[in-house]
Amino acid sequence: MLEEFKSIVYALIRPKQGAVFPIALDLTQQFDEERTDKAGIAQTLNAAFLTVVAGQNHQAASSALGFLTRMAESPEWRDAAEFYLSGIERTRHEIKTACRLDSEFADRLETASTWLSNKENLEKRQKVAEHFWSVFFPEANSLRTHWKEHSEDLRKKRTVAITQLNETPIIDPARQILFTANVLLTLPPASKSADALPLSEHLRKTLRLAKSEPQLYWYDHPIQIGVAPEKNEVLYGLRGLEDALEFERTRGNATNDAKLTCLLSVSVTHHSLKTIARRYIEEEFTKAGGLHNIEVYVFSEADTRRLVDDILAPAAIRYLGGADPQELLTVFGVDGEYGRHYSFLKAIAAFWQIVMEPEIKATFKIDLDQVFPQKELVEQAGASAFEHFTTPLWGAQGFDSAGRPIELGLIAGALVNEGDIGKSLFTPDVGAPNRDLFPDEHIFFSMLPQALSTEAEMMTRYSSLALDGKRTCIQRVHVTGGTNGILISSLRHHRPFTPSFFGRAEDQAYIFSVYPNPGVKLAYAHKDGLIMRHDKKAFAQEAIQSAHIGKLLGDYVRILFFSAYGSILDDNISRLKDSFDPFTGCFISKIPATVVYLRFALKAASFFAEGQDEQGLAFITDGARRIATALEFVQGEDSPLKRQYVKERRGWDLYYDILSVLEDALTENDHFALDLQHKAKLIIGECSVHARGQ
Repeated sequence: MLEEFKSIVYALIRPKQGAVFPIALDLTQQFDEERTDKAGIAQTLNAAFLTVVAGQNHQAASSALGFLTRMAESPEWRDAAEFYLSGIERTRHEIKTACRLDSEFADRLETASTWLSNKENLEKRQKVAEHFWSVFFPEANSLRTHWKEHSEDLRKKRTVAITQLNETPIIDPARQILFTANVLLTLPPASKSADALPLSEHLRKTLRLAKSEPQLYWYDHPIQIGVAPEKNEVLYGLRGLEDALEFERTRGNATNDAKLTCLLSVSVTHHSLKTIARRYIEEEFTKAGGLHNIEVYVFSEADTRRLVDDILAPAAIRYLGGADPQELLTVFGVDGEYGRHYSFLKAIAAFWQIVMEPEIKATFKIDLDQVFPQKELVEQAGASAFEHFTTPLWGAQGFDSAGRPIELGLIAGALVNEGDIGKSLFTPDVGAPNRDLFPDEHIFFSMLPQALSTEAEMMTRYSSLALDGKRTCIQRVHVTGGTNGILISSLRHHRPFTPSFFGRAEDQAYIFSVYPNPGVKLAYAHKDGLIMRHDKKAFAQEAIQSAHIGKLLGDYVRILFFSAYGSILDDNISRLKDSFDPFTGCFISKIPATVVYLRFALKAASFFAEGQDEQGLAFITDGARRIATALEFVQGEDSPLKRQYVKERRGWDLYYDILSVLEDALTENDHFALDLQHKAKLIIGECSVHARGQ
């Protein structure tokens, strides 16, 4: 079946003849062995890869392979050339294996090859896309042509028959919910000198040092240190939360002296920024005049290590015995990829309940570029943010559409973009894309199933007999990084977490960790009308643009990681995919390396076709390194990814075991436990922004 695969790739890049080809990408001018500039060499390497993968269908295939082989001998270009050469072998091996194990996949491959080989068919744009998708991205097939039917089917699939509503729901959100958010920090823009920023000399000195360091992590739109206050997400998000509390007071949902507790984790892109992260946030709060209705606690990696070293590890040794727990407890922290701080911001609530505030019943995470549009919530959804939190759906019991028992211990809301809220609060933040496809979207087009699940899951309203929010509701699989929460009782019982290697879609991966658990399944309750306004484009455009390439590459790594992670959780990957399709599951692929290589190479070619040579060069340079590292991480039956997952599962189990025995010891007024609690309060107290003199 390799020849059929090659012919399909050839259909993507074949030289144009006559009418405009629907893929709108001609590599004829991109394979140029005479180019000596860096962007030109990178462009030629990329074009050579696609040409070789297309096989002898392409007249330049032999020359392209020779070029890649020669460049693999170049000290400067060895890594990139070897990345592409490895990709040729990986894609061929993966396609042969998939065809051997899955006859249906082999049939789709053959059908697509036959159809796409007929030049007359290539003018039919939608059918062209459907045939490519049938091989590389079957989750998108027929969505455009049968949208309404797919939307209705998905809603039925997500429907829960409720057997018991929560008899003790949240009644006082200000007192019972611990709010959390993550602060992502990176360097100032390259155009700004550290010396010119309105910061203390200590911060400026560290920034100068950090600029010479390699970047360790990539985030969607991190806060660029030194950004103007009106564009600073920390200030923006917390002021929005403070405004939300003031609104709740006017409705009698919070007392005049009520304060919210908000925990912030701080993650950084460069090593030296760790040392100034807290101080930078404190300086910004000081300049902005602080907050009056929110108790803010900022946790850096150093703070989480103190909690491990001084509280958790001693408790484990004292009450559980066994080997030194330090290594397993490294799961508890905030520096690193998204998955690490996401798990921390959930897990810390259970610790907080035991050592700080026993009345806390749940935690709710927000993203700092989002705010509660309280006026619109009341007018269009019939309830304010806090009133949504009191729903007895949060913690209800029921059965899913397949008859499996579930516990709705998680809750999920939705988002509306700032530019759309004037139309309606219930305008999906991701709409159905009705435009021509970019070349790489013929291989992978996640926006289509994302839009479908946004409409079918996130925008569902409980306004019919079939879905009334009392006897029936929707469980959510597709969630966003903010606007979701979990009851602490469910957190401690089910022990969900996102593995720390996830640098994208940490919110989607969180529920995966409980998939293998026997018995009642943990699930998200969809609360209709619990919607936050997403304002990132209003004030964070520069940060978004600077992180564009990193985000793209993270999306490719996401395919490799989700596919490998899914195969660890269930030997029957199709069964697992069925539970999480269409959007979350679409990142689990039968041919992940093939999809990633083709998607990556077509995107790189698009940069060059659009005259964005510098972006194309950076994309290939960074991408070859990051994707190669990710491929090594998922390689083999006993892959590093699998070993890391197993270790982290053990680490989180140990964490919750520690909390249980510590809680029991405190109940018995055990002196050692009381001393640990006292130390914990001192450490946490030092994390309070207000404790620093604001």
